[in-house]
Amino acid sequence: MNRPRVGHIQYLNCLPLYHGLVRHDALLDIELHKGTPTELNRLLIGGQLDVSPISSIEYLRHADELLLMPDLTVSSDGAVKSIVLVSKVPAAALDGRTVALANTSATSQVLTQILLANRYAAHPACFACPPDLGRMLDEADAALLIGDPALRVHMQPPAGLHVYDLGTEWKALTGHPMVYAVWAVRRSFAAAAPALVNVVYRAFRQSLAYSLTNVEAIAADAARWEPFPATALAAYFRTLRFTFDRAYRDGLHAYARHAQALGALDAVPALEFAAVAEQPTDRYKAG
Repeated sequence: MNRPRVGHIQYLNCLPLYHGLVRHDALLDIELHKGTPTELNRLLIGGQLDVSPISSIEYLRHADELLLMPDLTVSSDGAVKSIVLVSKVPAAALDGRTVALANTSATSQVLTQILLANRYAAHPACFACPPDLGRMLDEADAALLIGDPALRVHMQPPAGLHVYDLGTEWKALTGHPMVYAVWAVRRSFAAAAPALVNVVYRAFRQSLAYSLTNVEAIAADAARWEPFPATALAAYFRTLRFTFDRAYRDGLHAYARHAQALGALDAVPALEFAAVAEQPTDRYKAG
């Protein structure tokens, strides 16, 4: 069988994983495809990828086709910094108004609506669009941004606007960590090539272990081509969580229940994991 086709989120939140893959020459063993969360969702669900990060909501919608990779997520326990709602008015005043949702993350689109409905009793008219803050706010009263554009807003909040960190808001609403993306493998690929599933899993775990002990060096490298200082990037990387222990599984279940109540998910599936050589732990945490 050819090298496994593996997705990679082309945002700073996954740079620690990518940096370690390069460091350990793991890219020689896999065929890496970079893209936005939405693009990778489509490729994995469509069978053009074998293993990939996938937005939590899309995993939940397609759990019958996918198995989870143990101990690999993009999560936060509180503030996330790179998923923000920017609003002209306080969140509670958005009821009946318009909210533009960046079309690059399905999980965050649903999370925004969950938070507005359950934390602020606001039910705005939402629409998806490209993540351009100026154009979004020309057409709507608030805008959801994710990834690097959101991180820029977090680090330099625009004057006169309200900025809400969705990780902070979720923690305040539920008390749970928030799982934004999971790594999943197609069930058909796991059955046909279990050894290759282990190759991918070990590569990512090794990459993550290396990167989380070398955060400052990775941040210094990234600062050479990103518009953020190294100290801010190091702090951001330490904000993120990549584990999938019990607390994070509970957080994902809570998100699924809220999504179902919102009408964004038909049913809450059981979390089923791929069989891998290593068992999940919670020792790989940033910070």
